[in-house]
Amino acid sequence: MEPIQKAVYFLFLRHPEGIFFKDLRDYQEELGAIYREITGRESLAGIQDSINKLTDPLNNSINEKCARIKNAFVSELPEDVAQWYFIDGNRGEKKSIKLPRDLVTWED
Repeated sequence: MEPIQKAVYFLFLRHPEGIFFKDLRDYQEELGAIYREITGRESLAGIQDSINKLTDPLNNSINEKCARIKNAFVSELPEDVAQWYFIDGNRGEKKSIKLPRDLVTWED
């Protein structure tokens, strides 16, 4: 996965309650912090531009990133296993990752 996709994935892992795509602007600072930690990009303006696109409810960027994340898991795991790792949810509802959080280990 590319760093921006990883940042999106980690954001959703941190929020097991789920996030409405339309509310992603509320998570801009947190997403930016995750992305800055992961990416090797030095341009803060470029990082902020990527975050702005992701959190813009009129832009399809978040859907594209989630599709790529899904494809990354499907390419490595059987779909019945991979589906636990998808950022998923019904249209207009919160999106979340089904993976039980007691199976997630965060490293410092």
